[in-house]
Amino acid sequence: MFFRSKIGIDLGTANTLVYIKGEGIVLNEPTVVAYSIEDLSMARQGKKILAVGDDAREMLGRTPGSIIVSRPMKEGVIADYTTTSAMITYFLKKALKGSVLWPEVMISIPGGSSQVEKRAVVAACKQAGASNVYLIEEPLAAAIGAKIPISQASGHMIINIGGGTTEVAVISLGQLVVYKTIRVAGTKLDEAIIHHLRKKHNIIIGERTAEDIKIKIGNAFIESSGIEGRKMEVKGRDFQSGLPKIFDIDEVSVNEAMVKSLKLILEGVKEVLSQTPPELAADIVDKGIVLSGGTSLLTNIDRYVTYYTGVSSFVVDEPLFCVIRGVGMAIENLDSFKQSIR
Repeated sequence: MFFRSKIGIDLGTANTLVYIKGEGIVLNEPTVVAYSIEDLSMARQGKKILAVGDDAREMLGRTPGSIIVSRPMKEGVIADYTTTSAMITYFLKKALKGSVLWPEVMISIPGGSSQVEKRAVVAACKQAGASNVYLIEEPLAAAIGAKIPISQASGHMIINIGGGTTEVAVISLGQLVVYKTIRVAGTKLDEAIIHHLRKKHNIIIGERTAEDIKIKIGNAFIESSGIEGRKMEVKGRDFQSGLPKIFDIDEVSVNEAMVKSLKLILEGVKEVLSQTPPELAADIVDKGIVLSGGTSLLTNIDRYVTYYTGVSSFVVDEPLFCVIRGVGMAIENLDSFKQSIR
């Protein structure tokens, strides 16, 4: 009997994770592709993929003009179709140890994806060698991965903060009741740090350095003013002299940089809460808000949400793997989750 592999993919703006039935999570790499342009006048046709994932991320900000390193996913959707398709093919081959025999693929998409965005994801997977492609909304996948009993007639609220999007959803009876996709998440926080340092300190830093700053000393909620908190040494370039420079940055300054983006996320959360039916809102107050996604690892983000919404919130264990675990559980139990997938 012909046996088809069942594969789950969390195609994120920052990281892509792959799950294989019976094996678990087999791949976790950055969603980054490096390609060379053979002829600049034919930039579209002359793409030659050089590296994908970890290898490509190493090249970020360190390449000559003929090599471009890009993130083919922008704000949770496909921005560069051909590169995304080549990247999915690469990840499938790597996960399946070279043999792509028409696997069944389930892939997560943002909650508010348009039909065009959905078709682009399906087409990219089919081109990469998938036989059947199932789509599952990220908030649902995150809720399944966080072991929330979504099939009950009871309200659960989840905020999945990834790299490109923040998904806020209220779930009941296996469906999204109220949801919102906010195009602000980890990548926007990195950009805010870059912009802040350039404006306030006349320092230019790259994407990778900004991400390091966010991970090491980023803090969403600083309670007492006048305290500098943790510090970090940063290497960058002086904006005026153009010379390399080493300087110290503290967590208050980083919080200042991120505050605008965090407010946009909070506004989205409040909007979803304001549209939630009263009975489900009562359930959410009882159970609290669940936070998942890689950016929910930001220090004190749960306290930030709790303080400004008045509803207790907590970060799940291993939030980065929440969506992929949910996608994996859904593809392994397709019949049970049929109503939740497209």
